This record gives sequence, structure tokens and C-alpha cells, in this order.
Amino acid sequence: MKDFDALYFVGAGGIGMAALERYFLAKGKFVAGYDRTPSDLTHALESEGVHIDYDEDPTLIPAECLDPQRTLVVYTPAVPDSHKGLTYFREHGFEVVKRAALLGVVTAHSRGLCFAGTHGKTTTSSMAAHILHSSGIGCNAFLGGILRNYNSNFLLSSTSPFSVIEADEFDRSFHHLRPHIAVVTSTDPDHLDIYGTAENYLESFAHFTELIQPGGALIVHTGLALQPRVQQGVKIYTYSRDEGDFHAANISKGGGEITFDLVTPWETVSGISLGVPVDINIENAIAAMAACRLVETPLDAMRDAIATFMGPKRRFEFWLKEPGDNGRVMIDDYAHHPGELQASISSVRDLYPDRRLTVIFQPHLYTRTRDFASEFAAALSLADEVILLPIYPAREEPIPGVTSEMILEQVTSTKKCIYSKENLIKSIELSNFDVLLTAGAGDIANLLPQICNEFKKQKR
Repeated sequence: MKDFDALYFVGAGGIGMAALERYFLAKGKFVAGYDRTPSDLTHALESEGVHIDYDEDPTLIPAECLDPQRTLVVYTPAVPDSHKGLTYFREHGFEVVKRAALLGVVTAHSRGLCFAGTHGKTTTSSMAAHILHSSGIGCNAFLGGILRNYNSNFLLSSTSPFSVIEADEFDRSFHHLRPHIAVVTSTDPDHLDIYGTAENYLESFAHFTELIQPGGALIVHTGLALQPRVQQGVKIYTYSRDEGDFHAANISKGGGEITFDLVTPWETVSGISLGVPVDINIENAIAAMAACRLVETPLDAMRDAIATFMGPKRRFEFWLKEPGDNGRVMIDDYAHHPGELQASISSVRDLYPDRRLTVIFQPHLYTRTRDFASEFAAALSLADEVILLPIYPAREEPIPGVTSEMILEQVTSTKKCIYSKENLIKSIELSNFDVLLTAGAGDIANLLPQICNEFKKQKR
């Protein structure tokens, strides 16, 4: 990397790309890139020094990025090969690499704590990064969510030997990593447009476990179909809420708080209080603390850090929480897989068991909707009222016959409908929500301020 003065990121507004951009800015490199649309994240990156254009016209590439010998080009698989900027770079002799390959290079000479899984990896990796940072051990962290404690998805340390990495299975990206500690939270099938079958998806995780370096460890959730294939000298530990080498005991809920004791193979850490007190974070905290325990993080530091952890943005994030037993509530969650959606809705039900729950959900990807429509419907049917938005396509072209109707027709809730994004805001004026959960990985995030404002205006 010392040979490159500049880096150009195609898909600069992606959350995974943003962490690398911030890393190389901190290293004194010139950082630029392209993204299709402006966002809060791209605006933040620009304010930090990243040059971003929103037109793929190659003539807009800054002069600092026009020397093939001094510029590295990085792209995300979400960008099509027909992209004009990518085509220009390839035709003019630039070195062009995937984001995952660059992340592998950056973290190759550190002791990587890598968190993989269909769901849970953003929160668990964020918790681990916060623990290491708060303890004084420090880390370089490359995360898939904006940590509310730091308003960033990147943490930098010039002295720590550790990196914390959200290990993304999409496009087999996590196969570029060489973990010291690997955590696997879940292996529910996903990304079948890439893998084809659930068996291939599971095999990808099995190969990931082969990449753990001797002397390291695998921490895997109990009950998974995964059959690890670790190298000699790699230890395997299990975890879950109620059983495994690492698990919780003496769980207590009440008064808006969740506390528990962490049982490890060596000791019990008592009096842990969740900074984000939702049920799923018990397991997330166990996974994060298990990884940090294996790199000898002080127990008191782990306990203190979990209590101050505010969570990543869009991971069970409260937008409205009025006082009183009947105060209105709005929670937003990134859930875009059926398992995540069910966990999120169940967590809201757990917090507000006697309240009327409305869920606004934006399906993400045509292929995921096609493959899991029934599972999405089953999760959504846990709500009293369901509002669906049209599918957010992201990188995909439409698939004939695949629409949000595939989900809606199988939802058993008595109140259910589909609104366009434009009509959604108008409809909220006529609604009377009690507890509202918004969910999805698409551009529903851009609507949250409007949704919250209209929610507040509702007459009760």
C-alpha cells in the first residue's frame, strides 16, 4: 500500500467502503470515489475529506487519481461491471480490487476478531470494538453500521495489535480474511442469488472456519448446522443465551433494564447491564465478550463497556419514546432477513407485551423476496398491523411476478396493506399508531424523519 498515493472507491457510499475510506484518510492518502446518490453517509465522508462524485462520467475523476502507478481502485460487487468509471480504470491499466480483498490486505498483519453470520454480526462486532476501545486495548475496527457512541463505523488505533472486522458472506467476501478469532452467529440461508442453494451457503461458512490461523479460536452459536473445519491448533468454543461454553445466568428484566451474569469456561462475570436492553442483545453481548475474553480483556472493562454501548444506528434504534406506560414508541431496525425480522418484532413484543404493534417493512431485493416470501409473512404476522412498501431493488433488476404482494397475501394480521413511499407519509396522518417498528435495509431510512414527525402529529 505504500506504493499508492491515492485510492478511488467505486460505490463510495457503501457502509463497508466508508470504513476503508476513513482508514486511508487517516493514513494520509488522497481518497475519492463515486456513488449513485448522496446520503447522510456520503455527506459525512465529504466533510471528512473524501472527494465524491455522483455521475459515473470518467472525466469527473480527480487529477490525483489519474496515475495508474500511484492509484488503487476499489469497488464493491454491488456496482455493475458496465460502470463507466470502472471500465475506464480497467482499460487504462489501473489495479482494480474488490473491497473485500483490500480489507483482507489491511487486516492481514493484525490479530483479527472477525464476526460472521446471517444476522447479528454488525451488533456483535460493534460491541467487541467498543469493549476493546473502552478498555484501552484499542483496535482498528471496520464495521457495517454507524456506532452511535462514535458516530462512525471506523475506529483507529496506531498501537493495538487487534482488528475488529464485520465478516460479510455476500459474494464470499469473508474468504479474504485470516482471522485470529472468528465468531459465527447464525447460518440461516441468505444470498441464494449468489450461492444457489442452502448447502452452498453453509459450505461457504465451513470454508471460512478453515481460514482461522493456528493458535486462534472459533466461537460458534450452539445448534447451527455448520460443521467447522478448523486447522490444527484452533480451539472451538460454543455460546448461546442459555447454554454453551459462554452463556448467561440470572437474567433479570424490569424497569426498562436487562441484567445478567456471563458464565465462561473459567469464571462468572456478574452484574452485566445492557446499554441497549433488548432480549437479542443478551446473545450479542455474550458473543462479543467471549471474543474479547479470549484476547485477555479485563473482566471489569467488559462489564463497563456493555453498559455504555449505545448500539449501531438502525439496529433497534429508538426514534420516539414518550414517557409513561402508554407513551408512543417508534423503533427502527435494519432487519432485512426473515430471522432478523422475527427477532426484531419479538423483541418489541417482549418490551411492550400489551401494546398495539404496527410494522412498516420495506422488502430488500427481488431474489430475497422470491426465496423467503413465506418466512417474511410469518414474521410480520406477529404484528397487529402490517404496512409494506414496494421492494427495494438495490443491485437487482426486477423479476416478473415478484412484488411485495407475495408477502402481503400470506400475512395473517387483520390489518395489512401496501403503500408507495409517497402515499405512506400521507397515510400516517390518518393513522393512530401506538408502538411502531420500521424495518428494512433499503431507502426506508431516508423516510424516518418524516415518519417520526407525522407520528408525533397524530391525535390520540
